[in-house]
Amino acid sequence: MAEFFKSLYSAFNASKMTWFTFVPSWVIQDAVVFVLAAVVIGFILRREKRPAPILLEMFCFIFLYAAVYENLSTVMGWYGFGQSLVMIFNVPVTVPLIEALFVYVSLRFVSKLKLPAWAAVAMVGAFGVLADLTLDPLALTQVHGGIGRWSWYIAQGDVNVFGVPIYNFTGWFLLCGYSSALLLLGRYWHKRSGYSRVVGILYPPLCLLAALAGMVSPLSAFLLWLGPFLSRGGWIEYVMLGLVFVALAAALLKWRGQIREPLSLREDYIIPVVFGVFYLSNLLFMMIGGQWTILLFSLPFILIHATILWTAFRRGTPTEKPAA
Repeated sequence: MAEFFKSLYSAFNASKMTWFTFVPSWVIQDAVVFVLAAVVIGFILRREKRPAPILLEMFCFIFLYAAVYENLSTVMGWYGFGQSLVMIFNVPVTVPLIEALFVYVSLRFVSKLKLPAWAAVAMVGAFGVLADLTLDPLALTQVHGGIGRWSWYIAQGDVNVFGVPIYNFTGWFLLCGYSSALLLLGRYWHKRSGYSRVVGILYPPLCLLAALAGMVSPLSAFLLWLGPFLSRGGWIEYVMLGLVFVALAAALLKWRGQIREPLSLREDYIIPVVFGVFYLSNLLFMMIGGQWTILLFSLPFILIHATILWTAFRRGTPTEKPAA
């Protein structure tokens, strides 16, 4: 335990002393995330019936959940980040920020579908995996002066795709899944309380701290590689990632195109905007960098995600009644 806190202290001091690395592609990608965040906040203020708890959810997701977990991961020596303009210790703020945007728009999307809670959580988690399968392989190629925008420190022979461990992709299912499950519970509590102001303040931090506890619990190791029964780094990681797509398929079969509330681009534009800008930005930087193999690898996952969104919007768009 003493060694852990010594590592944490050293990492904190290192994060304060490292200069901002000016790399144009990094700055542009960070700027895209900041612009998306501003658009999402504006959308929440205008379109959500109760914007304050939703904004508090995002704040707690960033600072009590994702940033804490990402910093713990850097302290444990699993991976590291290049120095961006705005950091939360060792982690660029845009990392937990984009994760928070994904979870918010995914939760808004599944709330419009006729889905049981398990299927809604599975779909949100799978959306995170689909996004990460295009994000992380690209990030590992963006190296400047020997410093990567994002770098994994994996042992030789560990199962990986483009230098990204397989269990990392499944980890996005857990990151988005834990948070979405607990936020849905928190929102249900808020509703049952008659939208009590106190409950609206309490549930976001409580739910996301509980999600953080889930991320660092033995349950996560079990869901990533069947730990402690099997060791990390083997074939089982492919199996567990495959189960993510089984869960997504089960959720889609349960859904079968049924809509709980109408979906329209006018009212729910934020969903395709966040994912559309994210994917287009990644594709653009893959083409600029000549990362054609990664682009071809990413396209099927983008198409799966786009098809799900397109189907829901097509079926959920209200049809106009003919004039009498």
